[in-house]
Amino acid sequence: MSMYRVMLVEDDARLAELVTEYLSGYEFTVDLVSRGDQALERFRALTPDVVVLDLMLPGLDGMVVCRQIRETSEVPILILTAREDSYDEVSGLEQGADDFVNKPVQPRVLLARLRALMRRTAQAKGSDARVLQFGALRIVTTDRSVMWRGEPCVLSNTEYKLLLVLAEAAGRVLSRDALLKKMRGIEFDGLDRSIDNCISKLRRKFEDAESEKIKTVWGEGYLFSPSAWN
Repeated sequence: MSMYRVMLVEDDARLAELVTEYLSGYEFTVDLVSRGDQALERFRALTPDVVVLDLMLPGLDGMVVCRQIRETSEVPILILTAREDSYDEVSGLEQGADDFVNKPVQPRVLLARLRALMRRTAQAKGSDARVLQFGALRIVTTDRSVMWRGEPCVLSNTEYKLLLVLAEAAGRVLSRDALLKKMRGIEFDGLDRSIDNCISKLRRKFEDAESEKIKTVWGEGYLFSPSAWN
């Protein structure tokens, strides 16, 4: 039985077929994407457990795809690289990749790397596995996923962090100073408007035009209302 869903982003049809056939014989289900410019949309639709990403892709470079995925998700990313030097590895790490396999790909090596990656991910999830549910809002901390009315809600890292901090303090007013300290470890200087701007973005994404879900408490800060998320 398949346990993990892999999104394979690879334009080499023969390699993609080889990898798909091999991994499908073990605990992986493989979804193929052949173009870089389609990868992010497909990632949002598929919500895979792990991404195997080629770098030389039509439509959009693999490094850009890696960075785009990492902006909204902590899903493990394994890069396929044809370079023998360390350039791709260094660049990939900077963009958020977790591991690498060199081409030509040996399926057994790829399988072993994926299994090791999933074990590390499972251990990390086990140390901080929480689900926060408020009406139609669901936050899963293990993969930093957010569902709103049954659909995935794509948030930037900053938006996710702010939403999580607010949700964890549901029903309590948090000042801008408290929010900044939790998110960045810095104090509010009276001028920083980043929290206010991010609150506005969250309200738009969660259809909170009347500020009922995330309330402004004048002179004090913001309050996440647990009963308003329906």
